[in-house]
Amino acid sequence: VQGTGGSSAVSKCSAAARGYIQDRFLQLLVGRRRRRAPLIHRGYYIRARAVDHCVQDFLLKTRSHPRTQIVSLGAGFDSLYFRLKDVGLLRHTVVYEVDFPNVACQKATLIKRTKELSALVGDTGGEGLGMIFRESILNTKRLEEANITSAFKKRCMMVEELQSYALIQWAAEHFSRACFLLYEQMHPEDPFGRVMQQHFSQMNSALNSLARYPDCEAQQMRFFEKGWTECSVMDMNEFFTCCTPEDEQQRMQALEPFDEYEEWHLKCSHYFVLTASKGMEPSWTPLLSNMTGIVSFRLPRGCCVLLAALSKYCSAEHSGVCHEVCALFCYPRAWNSTCSIPVSEVLLNLYAAFFRWEKSGTAGEKPRPRLCERLYHTVSCLSNSLALVVGGRTSPSGAGLGMLWLKFPETCNASEPDDIAVELVSLQPAAEPAALRWRHSTTEVIFKGEKYLFLYGGRSATEPVLGDWCFLHTQELSCIVIPVEGPVPESRHSHSACSWKGGVLIAGGLGAAEQPLGSVFFLRELEHGFQWQTVETHPPLSPRYSHTAHVHDGKLLLVGGVWFHSSSVPGVTVIDLITGLCLDYTINV
Repeated sequence: VQGTGGSSAVSKCSAAARGYIQDRFLQLLVGRRRRRAPLIHRGYYIRARAVDHCVQDFLLKTRSHPRTQIVSLGAGFDSLYFRLKDVGLLRHTVVYEVDFPNVACQKATLIKRTKELSALVGDTGGEGLGMIFRESILNTKRLEEANITSAFKKRCMMVEELQSYALIQWAAEHFSRACFLLYEQMHPEDPFGRVMQQHFSQMNSALNSLARYPDCEAQQMRFFEKGWTECSVMDMNEFFTCCTPEDEQQRMQALEPFDEYEEWHLKCSHYFVLTASKGMEPSWTPLLSNMTGIVSFRLPRGCCVLLAALSKYCSAEHSGVCHEVCALFCYPRAWNSTCSIPVSEVLLNLYAAFFRWEKSGTAGEKPRPRLCERLYHTVSCLSNSLALVVGGRTSPSGAGLGMLWLKFPETCNASEPDDIAVELVSLQPAAEPAALRWRHSTTEVIFKGEKYLFLYGGRSATEPVLGDWCFLHTQELSCIVIPVEGPVPESRHSHSACSWKGGVLIAGGLGAAEQPLGSVFFLRELEHGFQWQTVETHPPLSPRYSHTAHVHDGKLLLVGGVWFHSSSVPGVTVIDLITGLCLDYTINV
């Protein structure tokens, strides 16, 4: 547990160095530097943003009180005190940091020998720094003996389930006016949650109370049952959307190349921020600012203010996401009926060819170029022996991979990847921009009897979201101008697209603000071109992205993906394309 605190501090320092967090004190407390990945930076950003938002709101709302106190449990090497003191927000407030004795001593030593930090702490009168109890478990009786209303000197470990339960009750019983801030994990039983639990267990830092309080509603009842009269809670997707100003969202999103939207939103849906209070007039509601739709309740009611931030050193860094690369190949329906070997074997051979193309031939022969190393590309089968690969990337700044031909024997009796040829496509200048993107879609359409690939949306190294399109002639691989009328859909990537009645159905996706979209459009063939039409659904389609789509018997099926409903995993949505009826079906994950 103590080790996670050091790792967390290094990650915070990395996030601050790249502008996610405005914090000049972290480097003084941490010292060592190590650059973390953008996904980890975002995880620490959203946690710091939530805590700072609530703490500053608390300090502003209690300015009229002669004295307030903040108690930070599991504070580690956090710099909250120094940041608040530096901007003059602690004139009537005392901050107590609680942690393991080892951690508290290390931090106290750092503060004493660092001029800038010790100057902000000032004269403690012989108390505070270095005054610790030689205990490693939380005991509410000892908290009471420490007389927190006058001074809080105890350091303790991160609490076990029953101890945390007792702490919540103890705080409600011992303070007439108190506030509580909690940042924790939730949803342990879905696929992401199981990996998250496994990760913490492997670190010998099991999430002991997660099974008992698996969601926002259970956490709220936990506080109500222990004497708190008001409680608001939201997951971190909601917090970022509703409590973070739009210009601040845009600033953060532009800090460095990023393309791990699924992991980011899944992480945020498995963490929540909770605020509870009692005896506060006016009510303390930091999560209700400029927003609607948050889960919030207030119970009927029958100066020291306690703000406790229970930190478990949890972050995106520790979310335990398993990264896998999956290739989904479209294949002609004829393969099902004419091939003498199973379709699964054909797909397996294609997969092997796609990811083992660097395989060397005879001794002394140079390795073949690894043309197929790419993510978020599309593969369109144009015949029984030919497929076209469009776009994709290696890294968020490594796009421009062009197009590839995949050529394979039409007889379908090949069993070796070497029988599949990969060739770089020579593009006409007008078609080159179409290949400089990823997370796009390519769908077959028919216009005046001719087949085209409708390439739509996606993102590029310079544009976070694209809304343009082109009609790619499948024989000449040239972009043909075909008139399109009607209201243009919002720019998007990671959407789904499938052919229907000679046109294309576009559903969902991620928009310009990194928000999932719930719109469905149909690009309908006309005599002189195409027309965008909105497909109205009732009830409205839940916004989602990174799903797949299929048309069957006049119905659009959307499968899987990511959405912001943290209480469930996307299953199958069935949309009747005639009536617009939209029904969701769950899948046993």
